[in-house]
Amino acid sequence: MRKEEKNQLIEVLTEEIRSSNYFYLTDASELNSETTSQLRRLCFRRNVRLKVVKNTLLKKAMERSGRDYSELFQTLKGHTAIMFADSGKVPAQLIQEFRQKFKTPKPLFKGAYVEESVYIGEAQLETLANLKTKNELIGDIIGLLQSPARNVVSALQSGGGKLAGIVKTLSERPE
Repeated sequence: MRKEEKNQLIEVLTEEIRSSNYFYLTDASELNSETTSQLRRLCFRRNVRLKVVKNTLLKKAMERSGRDYSELFQTLKGHTAIMFADSGKVPAQLIQEFRQKFKTPKPLFKGAYVEESVYIGEAQLETLANLKTKNELIGDIIGLLQSPARNVVSALQSGGGKLAGIVKTLSERPE
């Protein structure tokens, strides 16, 4: 590959990395062509873009992106595929589902960049799969904020009936 082609690939990768808040580094080597095709189809269905990249080109793209990805540099060994997604947990769930379905330890999870946080190592995959999305967190907060208001309204509604009963009983009592 000529230097111009490499620079062009680096620029494309740099733009993809800059524009994505979520990406995973994996190792999908040793999968046969049929299994690799299945992985690519699953990625397509889940709106995850999968690219196999050279480690040196990816490192240069990360360096040029303007963000600090230095913690991920240690994972750039062996074969590397990068998964870009619109959500932080979708690729983790995809990897877990693929492993269960095909009874394979691949793709291996090397690391991830999720909303300015770096996750490294296979042990972090479960954590990432259980992350709540921004919309799920907002829904939880709204539910928590609505709960006390509902309790107050229901207490006022039920208390109003009791209060009216007490007033009626007191008014009917002979003096």
